[in-house]
Amino acid sequence: MYLKKTYSTVQMAWWTRFESIFFVGIITAWVSAYHFFDLTWLKIPWTPLALIGTAVAFVIGFQNNASYGRIWEARQIWGAIVNTSRTFGMFVQAVINNEYTDQPMSKEELQGAIKSLTYRHIAWMTALRHAMRQSKPWETAVQHKTNQEWASPPEWDTTLEEDLKPYISEEEYKEILTKDNKPMALLYMQSAHLQQLKEKGAIWEFSFLELEGMLKDLFTHQGKSERIKNFPYPRHFATLNHFFMWIFVLLLPLAMVPQFLEIGHELATGYPWISKLFIWFSIPFYTIVAWVFHTMERIGRTGENPFEGTANDVPISTIARGIEIDLRQNLGEAKDEIPKQFEAKFDTQF
Repeated sequence: MYLKKTYSTVQMAWWTRFESIFFVGIITAWVSAYHFFDLTWLKIPWTPLALIGTAVAFVIGFQNNASYGRIWEARQIWGAIVNTSRTFGMFVQAVINNEYTDQPMSKEELQGAIKSLTYRHIAWMTALRHAMRQSKPWETAVQHKTNQEWASPPEWDTTLEEDLKPYISEEEYKEILTKDNKPMALLYMQSAHLQQLKEKGAIWEFSFLELEGMLKDLFTHQGKSERIKNFPYPRHFATLNHFFMWIFVLLLPLAMVPQFLEIGHELATGYPWISKLFIWFSIPFYTIVAWVFHTMERIGRTGENPFEGTANDVPISTIARGIEIDLRQNLGEAKDEIPKQFEAKFDTQF
């Protein structure tokens, strides 16, 4: 546990290394200017800076709460998709039979219908996760260099067309490619297939209504997921918060460095050698304060869009593949026929 915490701390430090170097450069330049030139007149009082810092802290806290709420809601939605998917797979296998058919279907036909419905559901999850990974103009966190180092969702390595082919017929495949909202089109196909089976008597009417109710739930989950994807965290909050944080960080040396310089003068009588160098102690203290404010703001900014593809997002690819494995194993397929779970990269699931 201790090693894991230490490793996470190292990762966080590495994730913010460019900003940390920038902060060290800023404060070193200011300290050098104060130390080698007489700039004691260039300072601002702590009171206005403390007011700015307090306001920035409140806004950052608000942003982080809102961002975490979006992440948590996205995780709940995909948790609901897990539950509905497993229930759908169980119902399909349980209710499709010859109990109410006028012309009984063969065992192969029944199994084929069950497999078709199950595979089409997997296709729906595949189309939905690809839709959630599509880039939006406001999704800029993944463009940051260090976010790109830890960002590698499976959808970036393949296309939707390639991933859909194994799960639906050639006719359905061609039709799906003509639709803008492919997940929705797949659910319409599911409903039409269930209707056909009901008309043949392979599904009892009440069972048909139950299955249609599950499709309704899937539509709801998809709509909620799309709502988070298509409605960003309000940009006026996010942009102003970012600017306010940088105003505070850039003004901070004008209050902190003179303060350390004054403390050094006070130490001149008892500790003359320390007093001359005390101003340089402002470098680590400033770096820590600036790093904390910037990192907290960046955490909130990175978490605004939980499907963007960064290491901090909801692992929808892993969730969808896990559901697929469960459904196909319960169809009786051999393990070597079922795709493996996506590998965790950088100790992160995507």
